[in-house]
Amino acid sequence: MKLIVTKTIFLCLILSTACAQKTDLEKTQATVDKETIKEHIYYLASDELRGRDTGSPEILEAAAYIENELKSYGAEPVPGSDGYFQPVPLRKKSPATAAGLSYAGKSFDLNTDFLVLEGQSGEVSGELVYLDYGLESDYEGKSVEGKIVFAKAGNGEVSDRRAILSLSREKYQWARNAGAAGLVEFYNSPATSWGQLGFMFNRVGLSLDSFENDKPIIPHLWLKDLDNANQKFMMTRSIKQAEITIEGMVNELTQDKNVLAMVEGTDPELKKEYIMFSAHYDHVGVGRPNEEGDSIYNGTRDNAIGTVTVLSAAQNIAKYPLKRSALFVLFTGEEKGLLGSRYLADHPIIPNEDIVFAWNSDNGGYNDTTISTIIGLERTTASPMIKEANVAFGLTAIDDPAGEQGLFDRSDNVSFAKKGIPAPTYSLGFQAFDAEIMKYYHQPGDNPNTVDYDYLEKFFKSYVYASRLIGNAPEKPFWTEGDKYYEVGKTLYEGKQ
Repeated sequence: MKLIVTKTIFLCLILSTACAQKTDLEKTQATVDKETIKEHIYYLASDELRGRDTGSPEILEAAAYIENELKSYGAEPVPGSDGYFQPVPLRKKSPATAAGLSYAGKSFDLNTDFLVLEGQSGEVSGELVYLDYGLESDYEGKSVEGKIVFAKAGNGEVSDRRAILSLSREKYQWARNAGAAGLVEFYNSPATSWGQLGFMFNRVGLSLDSFENDKPIIPHLWLKDLDNANQKFMMTRSIKQAEITIEGMVNELTQDKNVLAMVEGTDPELKKEYIMFSAHYDHVGVGRPNEEGDSIYNGTRDNAIGTVTVLSAAQNIAKYPLKRSALFVLFTGEEKGLLGSRYLADHPIIPNEDIVFAWNSDNGGYNDTTISTIIGLERTTASPMIKEANVAFGLTAIDDPAGEQGLFDRSDNVSFAKKGIPAPTYSLGFQAFDAEIMKYYHQPGDNPNTVDYDYLEKFFKSYVYASRLIGNAPEKPFWTEGDKYYEVGKTLYEGKQ
């Protein structure tokens, strides 16, 4: 009997040692499988979730599903969070039903002459002050308390609508924080038609700021000025007062949230460093129907697949922890302006300087099942590990082939890159933004039955394997020297090298 017991113990020790000696490749193979991937995607991109629009009841159902999965893997809540959530204070604003702008005896009409970006119902009048581009530096030495600020849109360098709008959001905060009663920008970029801009702003919108800020919500207008006639009129006249009226604009707080979990690392020193695995789980909801009458924009590629990529990493790492700690984050509001990621970057639960790599996953679609496309592949020192992981599953990792699209700055990764954290985005394989991509990108036909699950299994495994290589590497990844975020990264991690 004693001999049998001894042999049994010896056998258990052998099996235990064998398990402990599994390679990262074997550990990847042990948890990632096609059927699980398919099950997750079919739920998250189902008609029942109605496109997971930010601010909708259905996105809360998606958040609950993600929470339950993270719990089931054994991932823990992040200390300082609200369980598995970080509430994101989003302001839902209905468009103005009527509005007016006037100065110097001139009156302008809503939609025809100007658009309302921000505000609430009411009337504002005050002294007019012109501040060039309305940048933060333009307020130095100026008193704008109770005044209506007029400024040129953009900064003289950017011309596309996205860049102008991003800067415009910052201008709104500068004006508001300075105590201005309103902000009017002369909009003269022909890059986007005025009709398209009207469609953008004359629908329910979301904003990240106002419920946290103790300053009142002020009106923010874009005044059409394609020929610069309105600017010239203002610059050649002594105009004292301006008036703005808004009707029908209502603001309310949504219940949106980021979903978070963590797995502590195994190395006494390296566990102080975090790899962040992220994706957005929102999409665009219900919209214009296609020829088949389908009006639900299911968002399989963008970004149920990205969400499940992160869930696959969480399942794997919870079972086989890395030397470094792992932070899993699923963001709300990416489609509305990177709202969830911007909020976490500005209100970190794990300090930003403790996050050494932000490993984002976001997708528009794919047109090549032999590759993975990593936006920013060569911008960080993790590139060799990412390439190795792809080769292991028969794929080739390539960098962004569509630089003209500005993809690095259009996903949640950039919220953390701006802080200095190395932050590439892992995407399905595409060689160009062609008709195959646009067939599904933000279209109601982007359903779970339209994707290649054999390819997805290889794609997911390469992400998880790369994650393991990065999380266990002796050296932490960083920006490649000369990258535009290299210096800000050095500043972020100063004292932690």
